[in-house]
Amino acid sequence: MRPGLPGRPTLEQDAWERIRAEQERTADREFVRFAFFRVDPEWRRLPAEIRRAHKDEFAALVRDWSGRMMLYAYSLVGTRGDTDFMLWHASRNLDHFTGFAAAIRHSDLGAYLSTPYSYFAMTRRSIYVNRYEREYLEKYGGGRNLDLARVAINPQGSKYLFVYPFVKTRDWYMLPQEERQRLMDEHIRVGHEWPDVKLNTTYSYGLDDQEFVVAFETDFVGRFLDLLMALRLTEASRYTLRDTPSFTCTAMSITECLKTIG
Repeated sequence: MRPGLPGRPTLEQDAWERIRAEQERTADREFVRFAFFRVDPEWRRLPAEIRRAHKDEFAALVRDWSGRMMLYAYSLVGTRGDTDFMLWHASRNLDHFTGFAAAIRHSDLGAYLSTPYSYFAMTRRSIYVNRYEREYLEKYGGGRNLDLARVAINPQGSKYLFVYPFVKTRDWYMLPQEERQRLMDEHIRVGHEWPDVKLNTTYSYGLDDQEFVVAFETDFVGRFLDLLMALRLTEASRYTLRDTPSFTCTAMSITECLKTIG
């Protein structure tokens, strides 16, 4: 029997073994963060050579951390007025997030950066059955296992990424599982009609203010817009409490991304 904490009951050995088995089964899950940065206008008034040195240092920092975890840069210049660029990162080691954030704060450019939005989440397998997966794989997937893909972030290299936090109403959780599955069947079927728009769903229950963070990848902005309009017509959409703010992000190398800020 494993010792318990003071004042708390101990767990039997078989209970700890079940916990350990579940931890091993989910060990491939990842932590995910969408960090949005805004540059202080004061930075743009610095001499050009200083700004160039700041950008070079920051780009080297991002390239260094890209060797330790998944890390992609996106520009929001021209699509949002309250944020300039976003860094999408994922890792199985949460310490990477702390170390990377600390490194940014210690950089010269970091002294001029604020974070107006930051969304933290984890990957996990969906509790809903994808009844259209076999049909999707036969038409588009080439043997890709969609269920396994949900526990590891694997960007497909699209030009655009659309990110937003998502919260469902409490009434949704009061529905029987069978009813929620029925509603999700329609939702999934509609999504499969846009095979060129890839959905990345991550979960934030208890980790951050939202319940989910969704990120759609595609090369065509209009395709994403049409997909979201179609999803609004599904029955499940009436159980959406909040799905804003929404961000249109353009994929760039970190060097290209920093060029857009000034």
